[in-house]
Amino acid sequence: MNCLLDTHTLLWYLQNSENLSDRATEILEDANNNLSVSIASLWEISIKLGLGKLRLQKSFSELEEVLQQLKIGVLPITFADTEFYLSLPLHHRDPFDRILVAQAMNHRLVLISRDSAFDAYSIHRVW
Repeated sequence: MNCLLDTHTLLWYLQNSENLSDRATEILEDANNNLSVSIASLWEISIKLGLGKLRLQKSFSELEEVLQQLKIGVLPITFADTEFYLSLPLHHRDPFDRILVAQAMNHRLVLISRDSAFDAYSIHRVW
């Protein structure tokens, strides 16, 4: 399964949080699945760190190596992703979440997220 992790999914996975569902944990730990995180999620994390709204167990600069160790790829935002973004109805107003929807649609990825607002879009969300 080709999966895109929502920002909170990535953070909870890195923190071994009990907030992560059993199904999400199962998917994340299955070596047969291809996991990706959007560069938009890393941008969101860096913004929240800069504002003091988030703390990580390791430094942000170590995150790239952690992602590599966990075999989580970083998905860039492409022009085609922004075209999908432009065509999305405004079911979700958060720009970070909307780009995740656009990327999930464009790259045919399963979105791993607790956010049921994503269900208004024609993507496959698992939690």
